[in-house]
Amino acid sequence: MKIEREYLYDVDEGDFQQRVIAASQRRPVLVDFWAEWCSPCIALAPALERAVEQYGGTVALAKLEVDDNMRLAGHYRLRGFPTVILFHCGRELARFSGARPAHWISEWLEEHCDKDVQCP
Repeated sequence: MKIEREYLYDVDEGDFQQRVIAASQRRPVLVDFWAEWCSPCIALAPALERAVEQYGGTVALAKLEVDDNMRLAGHYRLRGFPTVILFHCGRELARFSGARPAHWISEWLEEHCDKDVQCP
């Protein structure tokens, strides 16, 4: 399922650098590494979307389907799915794996994501 909003969108290997790494210079970008065959991935998706929507566009959610983008999954040494990585200022800040409820994700974002930090 393709999604596309200003702060909620699909990415792949071709646009990852621009839509995640470069975009994280302007605002934090949460990347959901997921697979269609992964039940916890499907369960996590709505919780991620709800948590990110609370930020009103100050945090983006990029969804990357791993079966079609295995090089990126390997590059970030993913051990299981879903794995969610938070990028800001062009680098990884934090990650978690497995399905979590929206309130847990919101707390995790608050802990790891200072939206007021200006990137150099």
